[in-house]
Amino acid sequence: MKAVLLAGGLGTRMREETEFRPKPMVEVGGRPVLWHIMKILSTHGIKDFVVCTGYKSEQIANYFANYSTLNKDFTITLGDESSIIYHDNHDESDWTVTVAYTGEDTMTGGRIKRIRKYVGDEPFLCTYGDGLADVDVTALLDFHKQHGGLATITTTQPLSRFGVVDVQEDGSVAKFREKPQTDDWVSIGYFVLEPQVFDYIEGDDTIFEYGPLHVLADEGRISAFRHEGFWQPMDTQREYLALNELWDKGAAPWKVW
Repeated sequence: MKAVLLAGGLGTRMREETEFRPKPMVEVGGRPVLWHIMKILSTHGIKDFVVCTGYKSEQIANYFANYSTLNKDFTITLGDESSIIYHDNHDESDWTVTVAYTGEDTMTGGRIKRIRKYVGDEPFLCTYGDGLADVDVTALLDFHKQHGGLATITTTQPLSRFGVVDVQEDGSVAKFREKPQTDDWVSIGYFVLEPQVFDYIEGDDTIFEYGPLHVLADEGRISAFRHEGFWQPMDTQREYLALNELWDKGAAPWKVW
C-alpha cells in the first residue's frame, strides 16, 4: 500500500518557522515532522510514499534527493561526482519516495487528484504532513476492510484549547477543569481511500474535506475509525515547541519505531 502525504500548504499560522521552509520540513528532534510521520507508517509496513508538494517544494525535493548523503558516510572524488561511494545503510534504505509537485495554490482534493497516476488502482492511505499521532495504522487498515466503504477517516476527541468552569444555576463555581477532553470527534487525517474516490474530486480547487467527504457521507460510503491515543497537530509555534519538548524529554508518544 502507498501513503500519500499532503505537504504543500503555506503554514501561515507558523510564520516563525515557515517563512523559509514548508511546514512539513519544520524539525522535531532534528528531523522534519514529515520524516516522523513516514517513520510511523513504515513501522506498520507502509514504505512506499507519494509526497504532494507545493510551497517551497524544492526543499522537500532536495531533502529526499540527497537523503543518502545527509544520513550516511560517503567517499567522493570532488572532480567526479559519479564516483560517490556510500558506506553502510541507513534505516530508511527500503523506502520508496515519489516527490510530486502539485501546485502552489492547489487545494487538498486537487493535490490528491494530481497524483492519481502514482497510486494506480489500489487502496491507499492519505494524511497530512504536519501532525503527529500514535495511530494504530494496522488496526485502521483492518477496520477499513471490514466496513467495505470507499473511505475511512481517523477521528479523535481532542483536548479543549481552554480551561472549563462548571457554574451552577445560582452562579457559584462548582469546579475548574483544565483543558478537558471534548465530547466531539474530529478528523485528524489518516484516511484510507479506495481508488473510486478520485472520481469524487473535480479539480485543483476541490477541498477534499468539504466536497468529496461530504458526498461520501451522504451516500453512506464512509466510516470513522476512532483513535483514542496521542494526537498533536503542529499549527502554531507553541505546538511546535511542545512537540520538541516531548521529544527532548524522551516522552514522545508517536515514537513507535
